[in-house]
Amino acid sequence: MAEKSKPGKGGNRNVQKPAPAQTKQDSAPPSTPASAPATPAAAPGSAPQQQVQVQIVGQYIKDLSFENPNLKALLNGPGENPNMNLEINVTAKKVSDDAYESAIDFRAHATNKEGTIYILELLYAGLFRIRGIPEPSLEPFLLINCPTLLFPYLRRLAADISREGGFPPLLLDPIDFASLFMQRQQQLMAEASNAPKN
Repeated sequence: MAEKSKPGKGGNRNVQKPAPAQTKQDSAPPSTPASAPATPAAAPGSAPQQQVQVQIVGQYIKDLSFENPNLKALLNGPGENPNMNLEINVTAKKVSDDAYESAIDFRAHATNKEGTIYILELLYAGLFRIRGIPEPSLEPFLLINCPTLLFPYLRRLAADISREGGFPPLLLDPIDFASLFMQRQQQLMAEASNAPKN
């Protein structure tokens, strides 16, 4: 799922691994809106500091697709050690003066010697109201902290959808969004340094 570099991209990740064994998925934490300061209050007698306030306005599925093209996989089972290719990409955009959308674009492609077992594509997003954050810290926050908050819900959806599709639930390992962000920034810097200069 290669893409040209665009502002607000959090990087992508391709993983080849066997599909996990079927286990019961724990329920996700409640999705009630939250608001919490990200910086401590100023000490008495010191200059007042502006607190960073973050509120989860909402979280939602933006796009969802599940393809199950191989009926033999349902009749005979997916077989032992099917290959699982996972792709993760993070994007963010400004919605209003203090509201931003952060989204995780996820794709899973399970295959075996018979061909495709299933394809799951899921775009899961959250709307965040952010106040008081310094401009240099905004992009990392949207592409690291926000997807970290969203990922448990995407993980639960991936497990539920693959199970409802007739297969063992897809249990995703934790994702280090900070590493993905740093890799993306290094890639952008490399592309900029290699670009022809006029």
